[in-house]
Amino acid sequence: MRIAPAVHLSGPERQQLKQWARGRRTPARLVLRAKIVLLAAAGHDDPQIAAAVATSRQTVGLWRQRFVTQRVLGLTRDAPRGGRPPKARRTLTARILKTTMHTKPPAATHWSTRTLARHLRTNPTFVQRVWTAHGLHPHRVRTFKLSQDPHFQEKLEDVVGLYLHPPAHAVVLAVDEKSQIQALDRTQPGLPLKKGRCGTMTHDYKRHGTTTLFAALNVAEGSVISTCLPRHRHQEWLRFLRLIDRQIPQDKALHLIADNYATHKHPTVQRWLTRHPRIHMHFTPTSSSWLNLVERVFGDLTAKQLRRGVFRSVPELIAAIDAYMTQRNAQPKPFVWTKSAQAILTKVNRAKIALDKTRTA
Repeated sequence: MRIAPAVHLSGPERQQLKQWARGRRTPARLVLRAKIVLLAAAGHDDPQIAAAVATSRQTVGLWRQRFVTQRVLGLTRDAPRGGRPPKARRTLTARILKTTMHTKPPAATHWSTRTLARHLRTNPTFVQRVWTAHGLHPHRVRTFKLSQDPHFQEKLEDVVGLYLHPPAHAVVLAVDEKSQIQALDRTQPGLPLKKGRCGTMTHDYKRHGTTTLFAALNVAEGSVISTCLPRHRHQEWLRFLRLIDRQIPQDKALHLIADNYATHKHPTVQRWLTRHPRIHMHFTPTSSSWLNLVERVFGDLTAKQLRRGVFRSVPELIAAIDAYMTQRNAQPKPFVWTKSAQAILTKVNRAKIALDKTRTA
């Protein structure tokens, strides 16, 4: 019969163990070990200690022996565990990383945990653990678009300058149109949201026509001037510009940020702008819709009102859009632009250098 070694504590050791046993932020495993040693020092045998701290006799015996041989420091360190030797794990980890980032499996675009584990003769769990530790997500991809506009820097600095340092006695508006918004009706009614189940809606739908939303975001205030029109030609764009001109006080200069859509630069529009010198147009670089803050309004509208909406006619769709804009304008909140033009240029140049290296590799 094995006799458990006696445990004797010095004053500092007892104080440290009590602090761990009572500490609210002490790791649970260290709390358990401290309680085991304190009970052992009080003269309790292993079965009594195991019952008191709700663990096994083997665990009590392990940490009693560990304390006798290594004292307090031994409670803070786990013994080496079984499994692959550390060097073998490092080698396999390096192979997983190299294979994941620099090769592709046969007849596929990317590795999965199972295919890579089978290829390297290991287990999928270890592959997943390595991917997680190194932030690898082979199944995911992010899209990007670099503008090829030869005047990219000039236009970028112009638009960002309006966001960060708007001119005095002027109103800055981010303007654009969201075209071809569909009035979609579902073929069958969906089930409502309930506990343990999300709401449902049919995948197929009926089309009842489209509308185009023209919107101008007041960058400083967050309010939106908007209207829905059936088409998005230069005639509709000009109607929207006239609406803006009427709604903004005449003593304010107007700086409009827009993209390079052809209707925005139509000769008829240009002639009208010449007759209204208080309106100044600022165009974003090509393929840079992310630079126009009104796109945030369109994104919120889609997520909150359109994507899951059911509209049986175009007038019903327009009424829903108008209701959203009215609600937004009741408590407007501006989007705050924080990136400087130089910070954006640095990131774009870094992306171009990375692409050039990829092409030459």
